[in-house]
Amino acid sequence: MVAVGVAAVVAVGLTAFLVLGSGGESTGPRALTSDEANRLAIARFRNHEAGGRAVTITVPTTAGGLVITGSIDYRAGLGYGVVQGIGRDTSSDGLIQWSATTVFVHPMVDAPAQAPPSPPETGWHQRPLRTSGSSLDSALLIAVSLGSDRPDNAELLPQNGAAWVGEDQVGDHEVDIMSGPAARGRARTAGNVRYWVDSIGTMHRVQADVDSEPQPVVIEFDAREHLPVQPVPGLVN
Repeated sequence: MVAVGVAAVVAVGLTAFLVLGSGGESTGPRALTSDEANRLAIARFRNHEAGGRAVTITVPTTAGGLVITGSIDYRAGLGYGVVQGIGRDTSSDGLIQWSATTVFVHPMVDAPAQAPPSPPETGWHQRPLRTSGSSLDSALLIAVSLGSDRPDNAELLPQNGAAWVGEDQVGDHEVDIMSGPAARGRARTAGNVRYWVDSIGTMHRVQADVDSEPQPVVIEFDAREHLPVQPVPGLVN
């Protein structure tokens, strides 16, 4: 599930940590109930089942933040959206598309609020996705890994250290905050991540620290409908 997906990210060089979002109430960690383990186990499958999700990804960087607004196709393993700088210049603004191995960027002087449904056919720059040393690439890899074509084993999650951490509200949704198996119940331990999951196993938020920045990456799953992701010509998944 999510935790398994992020564990895979850690295996290729990411270091994720637990962080609690503002407004969340924590009385944990404590052991997951059977219901909580089942919901955590299906959260990544829910993303795949939906086909894709609209996302807003906030990425910390040394020069200021970056925000990516777009969609992720969890069946194709592709993300696509607009990237814009916060508290920095606009040199990184433009369109972005990515898989678990490749990043395409399309610089734009005046980036739109939403990405066009069909990516431009020209003007893209391709590079490998970096597995360490880049908070942007770490965030992209985490985000695209939050989908799976099958649920995880709910019985193994508690055995591997998954725990309930607290309660929160995201929009109109009451959610439980749960740490992944790598967390071992302690904040700021390498490999930790937290998930905001509702009563039917839908993921609404993920927060994780990355080894290249002291501030967390935040992935918000939006209520807006996601756009189908059309691959950039030449993108290899």
